[in-house]
Amino acid sequence: MNFDYIIIGAGSAGCVLANRLTESTQNNVCVLEAGSDNNSFLVNTPGAFAAFMFLKKYNWSFNAEVKSDIRKGEPMFIPRGRGLGGSSATNAMLYIRGQADDYNHWAALGNEGWSFDEMLPYFKKSENNEDLSDELHGKGGPLNVSTRPVNYEISKRFIEAGQQAGFKYTDDFNGADQEGVGYYQCTIKGGQRCSAARAYLTPVMSRPNLDVKTSARVKRIIIKDSKAVGVEVEISGNTQTIMANKEVILSAGAIQSPQILMLSGIGDKAELEKHNITVAKHLPGVGKNLQEHVDSCILVRSKKRDGFTSSPMSMLKMLPDTLEYMFKKKGKLANSMLEAGAFLKSSDELTRPDIQLHMVPLLYDDNGRDIKLMGGHGYSCHICVLRPESRGSIQLKSDSYLDDPIIDFNFLSDEHGKDRKVMIDGMRQVRKIMAAPAFDDYRIDEMHPGFENESDESILAKAKERLGLVYHPVGTCKMGHDELAVVDTALRVHGIEALRVIDASVMPTLTSGNTNAPTIAIAEKVADMILAG
Repeated sequence: MNFDYIIIGAGSAGCVLANRLTESTQNNVCVLEAGSDNNSFLVNTPGAFAAFMFLKKYNWSFNAEVKSDIRKGEPMFIPRGRGLGGSSATNAMLYIRGQADDYNHWAALGNEGWSFDEMLPYFKKSENNEDLSDELHGKGGPLNVSTRPVNYEISKRFIEAGQQAGFKYTDDFNGADQEGVGYYQCTIKGGQRCSAARAYLTPVMSRPNLDVKTSARVKRIIIKDSKAVGVEVEISGNTQTIMANKEVILSAGAIQSPQILMLSGIGDKAELEKHNITVAKHLPGVGKNLQEHVDSCILVRSKKRDGFTSSPMSMLKMLPDTLEYMFKKKGKLANSMLEAGAFLKSSDELTRPDIQLHMVPLLYDDNGRDIKLMGGHGYSCHICVLRPESRGSIQLKSDSYLDDPIIDFNFLSDEHGKDRKVMIDGMRQVRKIMAAPAFDDYRIDEMHPGFENESDESILAKAKERLGLVYHPVGTCKMGHDELAVVDTALRVHGIEALRVIDASVMPTLTSGNTNAPTIAIAEKVADMILAG
């Protein structure tokens, strides 16, 4: 089997590339996706996203390396989307680009062409914003972005409390100034999830020059004379070789793209030789530079019962909403439960926000897997460090493609303690909001970290007990020209011809917000580069 382009992974980037590269009938493209077609009621229903934490059909369900002082020595769960759409088919659907300075920083590192002004056309090209129309927003793009109805009173109280605590209100987190409390826009269309698959792939599946193969687990990229010439893949239990006439494009995400590179002999020589893998190219940065939005939470018990719980009675009360959704595609299930949030400065001396808040109308920890906790009445606010300085890694467990990689986020480990300070200061900022009068008729007490924990040391210790992540791993195949860079500014792998990595792994540093929209824009931009030759 021969194709011009082979795309490994049908996630947020892979779906864009499949669409754009097949616009020209001169290109024939094969997409290899390890998961299913994801055409299910659960995937299409926005309010069902928490269910994916329990379903391996849709979730790779990785675990991070155990750290004795984090989550009391229990492994941290790492959900990653599996199937067409990747994590865009299982995420909370928030549409966030980040801050202009994020991309200007990439350019300042020597990555020409990647400033915000140069990225903006691709954000706009991808976007169909139902409600906002100005120089920063797009109309007519494949990815639908919409303002959602507010279903939970606690979301409104959060907005009110944030302003009472001295923070401004913003009506657009993707506007000229990200700072403030506000409501999230979501990638939802007609009451259904608008994943990258629904936006880019489903509309073009009938193109004769596109072949999408699901249940296709890539073993390795075939490298000959420093050139990628094909892929060895297991499809429904049978090993096949598929050859590429032009390029192999790796879009498997920040965890699995470096894993596949290493299994193909591209990576740190010492790491490869440890697993008896023949070295095709010594690139020590493969799997290094892992970054993620580390997350802590404040949990508050509530007097009122108008939020969400996992109790049987609460499930029963959702029956009318379920029926409304099934017949009208409206109601709570037609929306993300993450309605309100904020981008704030953890301290006054900063020039731009360095924390993001996610307000949820339930007691939420451990990615929603703590059913007992969610059985109580309450609400929670999650705080993430937007630009962490700690760096982790992805390593091979073995030379088998079936083994999960070793994932070490190395959270809160930066040498100068900046991440720890931002986390502590961020929790103090959220406490101001939680203590505002708007919550007076809701608040019983602070379950976590607990009012008795006031010192920096005790706040940090309690944060580590329920430490989490926001599903935004990046950086493990970073773009650049230094010793740890894996790809150049056209996302071509250094030293290997006809091989690119196009996904969130190429980000040299993490953007200030959710990573789905930036990943889609990256793919839009590089698709233009490929088509331009």
